[in-house]
Amino acid sequence: MKSSQKATCWAFVLAGGEGTRLRCLTTTSAGISIPKQFCSLRGGSSLLHAALDRAGCVASPQHTCAVVAAQHLEWWSRCLTRTQVKHAVVQSANCGTASGVLLPLLKTLDKDPDCVVVVLPSDHHVENEAILARALREAVAALARHRDSVMMLGIEPDEPDPELGYIVPDAAESDGTAAVSMFVEKPDAHVALDLIHRGALWNAFIFAARGSVLLGLFERNTPELVARMRSALQFEKLGPQGSRAIDELYKSLSPLDFSRHIFAGQEAHLRVVKVPHCGWTDLGTPRRVANTLTRMQLNVAAERAAGSDAPMLDLAAQYVLNPDLRRSPRAMSAGNPGRVT
Repeated sequence: MKSSQKATCWAFVLAGGEGTRLRCLTTTSAGISIPKQFCSLRGGSSLLHAALDRAGCVASPQHTCAVVAAQHLEWWSRCLTRTQVKHAVVQSANCGTASGVLLPLLKTLDKDPDCVVVVLPSDHHVENEAILARALREAVAALARHRDSVMMLGIEPDEPDPELGYIVPDAAESDGTAAVSMFVEKPDAHVALDLIHRGALWNAFIFAARGSVLLGLFERNTPELVARMRSALQFEKLGPQGSRAIDELYKSLSPLDFSRHIFAGQEAHLRVVKVPHCGWTDLGTPRRVANTLTRMQLNVAAERAAGSDAPMLDLAAQYVLNPDLRRSPRAMSAGNPGRVT
């Protein structure tokens, strides 16, 4: 007989990436490249802090994991001392988002087999956090009705952005969720516009699932990776000497992308919750940063950069100081047919 006790919700905030596409904005005057998740968009807290706050709408600090990379210790140690997050899952190398989810998943399932997991990237900007928070809570609640599904968040698009992935949903059901018909990754702008007219949503790579269901996707698509990581984690329990097993495993891993290698072909197990317009963007490219700053009505003045005393590298200030990027954001994206109306 299953327990009626409500499952604990854990949040995994992925913060191990290098952010190579944004290095023109994240490299300091001294030539030091700081991964974007440890930078501020426009002064104040980092993008990682914003993601941890976002996680707080569904998980307590005691049940939130920041998934970071060992080589970024200088930055994440500084960031996490300013938060209440109790867990940092440190990867010895960045081997893609699949490993970045599987490592904390196996660790969490070991101590909480009935857990619910929410996965959030750490490079997003959201203008209306309340809308996204409501959708996150709806996705977690929907797992009570769809226990064997993964609930994805699909953002209602503002424009046909060819740099993003799209989720094509079936018709929404009475609870507001919909089955996933297919994914389309980075279509050209005209195809993207057609997809939007058919009801497609931006894939924000934010999702919720029961931990056991998520592990089942891994076991179907990457059984060898699961077996090897499980084995390494068993050695880790032996103490400091055993922890080297995880480091040795990471040295041998090929990068795997979660969307391509875990979700691909698993549409029957996926559902989507639509997120209304909320000013969401993935700050993955200079064009998207420029678009976001323009929407925020950035005062493009040199003193903005010179006067900033933010503790984190400020992307707005970097943008101001980079004349090559201070063009029309639309000019930075050839072939954009215009906003969705």
